[in-house]
Amino acid sequence: QVQVVESGGGLVQAGGSLRLSCAASGSIFEIGTMAWYRQAPGKQRELVAEILSSGSITNYRDSVKGRFTISRDNAKNTVYLQMNNLTPEDTAVYYCNVRVRVSLQTGYNMYWGQGTQVTVSS
Repeated sequence: QVQVVESGGGLVQAGGSLRLSCAASGSIFEIGTMAWYRQAPGKQRELVAEILSSGSITNYRDSVKGRFTISRDNAKNTVYLQMNNLTPEDTAVYYCNVRVRVSLQTGYNMYWGQGTQVTVSS
């Protein structure tokens, strides 16, 4: 069993910053890609940023490039999302997604956190 727990959401004024954290624990042999998604009310869940296992390759959606930074600490099975210069359009529930395999013989399964609310006031 694998658990994924996010933290760091909250209420911030436009132009402010927040840092999200997400830790994976449990029966983990190896973690692959780690990612952050978000879902605003009435909208589909969308990919915000992802980081490959080595940490050297990252991808961002266009609207957050230059403002958000994803990073990971493989020793702690943790991924972070530093969000700067936030705007009301960033308001959403942010979900952590991790690809985990529990043994050398298995493939990667996808696990989701419970979500953390980010609200940006104007």
